[in-house]
Amino acid sequence: MDWKNELKIYNSLTASKEVFKPLHKGFVGMYVCGPTVYSYVHLGNCRTFISFDLVYRYLLHLGYKVRYVRNITDAGHLENDAEVGEDKIGKKARLEQLEPMEIVQKYTLNFHDTLRQFNNLPPNIEPTATGHIVEQIVMIEQIIENGWAYVVNGSVYFDVEKYNKSYPYGELSGRKIEDLISGTRDLDGQEEKRNPLDFALWKLASNAHIMKWPSPWGVGFPGWHLECSAMSSKYLGNQFDIHGGGMDLKFPHHECEIAQGNASSGISPVRFWMHGNMLTLNGKKMSKSTGNNLLPEELFSGNNDLLEKGFSPSVVRFFMMQAHYRSTLDFTYDALLAAEKGFNRLVEGYETALTLSTSNESSFDVNQLISSFYAAMSDDFNSPILVANLFEAVKYIQQIKNGKATITKTDLEKLQTEIHAFIVDVLGLNIEQKESSAAIDKVMELVLDLRQEARNNKDWNTSDKIRDYLKDAGIIVNDGKESVTWSTK
Repeated sequence: MDWKNELKIYNSLTASKEVFKPLHKGFVGMYVCGPTVYSYVHLGNCRTFISFDLVYRYLLHLGYKVRYVRNITDAGHLENDAEVGEDKIGKKARLEQLEPMEIVQKYTLNFHDTLRQFNNLPPNIEPTATGHIVEQIVMIEQIIENGWAYVVNGSVYFDVEKYNKSYPYGELSGRKIEDLISGTRDLDGQEEKRNPLDFALWKLASNAHIMKWPSPWGVGFPGWHLECSAMSSKYLGNQFDIHGGGMDLKFPHHECEIAQGNASSGISPVRFWMHGNMLTLNGKKMSKSTGNNLLPEELFSGNNDLLEKGFSPSVVRFFMMQAHYRSTLDFTYDALLAAEKGFNRLVEGYETALTLSTSNESSFDVNQLISSFYAAMSDDFNSPILVANLFEAVKYIQQIKNGKATITKTDLEKLQTEIHAFIVDVLGLNIEQKESSAAIDKVMELVLDLRQEARNNKDWNTSDKIRDYLKDAGIIVNDGKESVTWSTK
């Protein structure tokens, strides 16, 4: 079966699953909104990028040539996604007394390093907003020339009410302009707009604003929404196949991108809009202020009061794959422990498959099992169903090992190839992390038992010596009231 023809994607624009047919046969253009690099990347961001890494990997696995573009927002994104206030990067630069590009470099490196640990494939192109000021100015000029924007005091605003007379503003988020207008309120610094809904394409910069550029309208900076429109159209054309991002970007960011695309070229820019859902932690919204927060590095090391130990990046990635990208996912310590066991069982099953003996006939339908892998992923990238089907394969593998089922050499080779492809190439799991993780766990179990034995015998010198040696090796021993745990620095 040609699974390319079977792929269905949930399109946020139509709120339905649609058979995916790319604009150009064999080629896919995909754009994903990247991070605003003013702080360490958080788990919610990571889930979005891991979800679209899964999409990218499966499209490649199906044989598509994919141009994957994911931007870096390094200017123009104001606090609280607003039209007024400080630039997020400029504010961080002022607080840390650094140049804005030092902030950008610091947190871009952190972003790349974190996604590398999660085994994400890099995009084909990673443009920055500051590197495409010229393209943004050209797009604004096109929008003004087409009559959809106006200039006031050195700023340029998109005329939403006028646009709505020709195009349905709010079509992606399902919002009606009448409701949006009635729900707006007067804000300082927005008096120059014709309508509170109008959004900035270009903002005149104050003397205190750090990041600014010359333009036909005055020295200023681009609007956050415009950046993605300019960069996506430059590298993927006025219309392309897939645009992805978090659910929180649907309105107003992606809604404004649709408006800018229509206004500049007369073409709706995206055929399939995809949105990943949110993360919660222990059933509550993640929040730095309440302490209900977890950074990826803390998750890997275990250095957080919410955890008793750390988890390998592949275990965390596998945990995320056990929920559909459009579903809310709740992080809990117990759920991560269960995911660690599941990940190890899956990898052990694959390793067992490499050692199986073969027979003259297969006692189960290998082709049907493999088809179930493709059917799951071709149904809107349904990774939890794929994981369930992979565990079904592990069950058969165990039966063959125990002599309760048989498989031919040809079928075994086919099964080995496809299981490896879906675990490593599609799900993106690093199967080597299972071996090292399991080995370290076994060694640490023995070391902590020996230390506890020394403590029971009041041999404090040996107990402290073990603790200090472990600390020098980057392993912290935590003596709790009921148990002893360990974590890496």
